[in-house]
Amino acid sequence: MEASFFPLQSNVTAYGATTLAIITLEVVLGTCINAFLVCLLCVAWVKKKTLNSNEKILLLLGCSRISSLCFTWIYRFLSMIYPHILHVQTIRQVIRSLGTFFNYSDSWVSACLCGFYCVKIANFRNSFFIYLKVKVDRMVPWLLLGSEFVTLAVSIILSDLVETLKRSNDTSTSQENFWEVTIRKDKYLLSPLLLSGVLFAASFLVVIFSAVFLLFSLWRHKRTMQTSSMKDLSMDAHIRAMKSVLSFLVMYSINFVCLVLRIIYGTKKENIMTLLLYMYLCAFPGVHSLILIFSNPKLEKAMLKIMFCVKCEFFIK
Repeated sequence: MEASFFPLQSNVTAYGATTLAIITLEVVLGTCINAFLVCLLCVAWVKKKTLNSNEKILLLLGCSRISSLCFTWIYRFLSMIYPHILHVQTIRQVIRSLGTFFNYSDSWVSACLCGFYCVKIANFRNSFFIYLKVKVDRMVPWLLLGSEFVTLAVSIILSDLVETLKRSNDTSTSQENFWEVTIRKDKYLLSPLLLSGVLFAASFLVVIFSAVFLLFSLWRHKRTMQTSSMKDLSMDAHIRAMKSVLSFLVMYSINFVCLVLRIIYGTKKENIMTLLLYMYLCAFPGVHSLILIFSNPKLEKAMLKIMFCVKCEFFIK
């Protein structure tokens, strides 16, 4: 059945409209920030004909976040304004699958970025760590490609499990025993919940270990400098990376909690908690990308230059 045959009406409350407006503003700002990041990296790619490993990760991260924000907004908009459109299985499944894929992609590429900072900047004498430091630039493209394939496969599996659960609930008749229906629902629901939780938890652990190893490396480096009374330019790199990773650790910890709560509350009827979680999750990609821009001297310089030009144009008018 065509979507146009559905009645174009909705029961949007004042609270729902306000929430949608806030989410829309967050999505627009987050998309602009990540689009700016992607454009700068693409310009650098054209000029240099190549990108280093850090820029490759940032480019994929920006693209993933733009797509994630767009599909999140589309789903929220349709569910609030035109909920009947989501009754079409194909439309609902495509939007959910792509939204889930880009959410997982954002999570894992962010974890790859933290891991890359740790391997590239931290100093340990362990032979395996030294091997990773030497080979990490060659490993980054394959690591990113592998993470995208894994997230795509998981997104497809989750989408199929959720649709199976929905069909199972739809075919349940009122004559069936209530406890039998509930047990069947829980059985189908447990698998996607566990799979989602494991995937987010794994990326969260990568971020935690990367931050801890970088912090330990910085502490050791400071002790060495204090003992030898020497200054090292790598200290600036340590501090800059630690600010970026630690700020991301705090934000990602909150983000991880919100993701887990969204998974839990997503199985229930939408309420105020669910909308608040969506508001934070929509704000996270833009805020963290802004931190990444200001923690990178080249990106920060380019952004300040553009902001200065915009400010000058504003005053001229």
